[in-house]
Amino acid sequence: MPKIQFWYEFASNYSYLSAMRIEALAGDHGVDVAWKPFLLGPIFAAQGWNTSPFNIYPAKGRHMIRDMERTCADRGLTFRLPEPFPQNSLKAARLAVIGADEGWAPAFTRALFALAFGEGASLDDAVLAQALAIAGQDAEAMMLRARNADIKARLKQQNEQAQALGIFGAPSFITESGELFWGDDRLEQALAWSLR
Repeated sequence: MPKIQFWYEFASNYSYLSAMRIEALAGDHGVDVAWKPFLLGPIFAAQGWNTSPFNIYPAKGRHMIRDMERTCADRGLTFRLPEPFPQNSLKAARLAVIGADEGWAPAFTRALFALAFGEGASLDDAVLAQALAIAGQDAEAMMLRARNADIKARLKQQNEQAQALGIFGAPSFITESGELFWGDDRLEQALAWSLR
């Protein structure tokens, strides 16, 4: 079965859109999804940015909010931008790295995105615990595991891999042939390319 890598950031509103639909679409195409949580902060810092481009360019930020409202309404999703934006997603990404190894990353990711961008919740420990519980995990045990040095190192390695692959934003999709697609609006194209 063809495989596609789904690179996403919990602070990324457009990653929310993709996370809520990628499994169904990939299943329709007969494509397996590898869930790849990562952090945009180091990638943005390498470009000289200390925050989201949606904050750096206010007109772009205003348009993003309206775009999200329209797209979410069309897809039957709720949207509420969390404050502050972007959220610190470090702990969430570490948890998702564990989940990707153990098979519960999709459920955790969808639950956390629904809380963060569906309800405007902060990515604090209580919300992370809620998402873990929705995904059927022992929240206390997983929060402890996410502090382990090996998990921290795994996320760092994953970020280095993202940079080596040329990823510059989220969501990004990489096919087995190495083709990079960026943005939720390129998901269908990425899946079709995976079948070539």
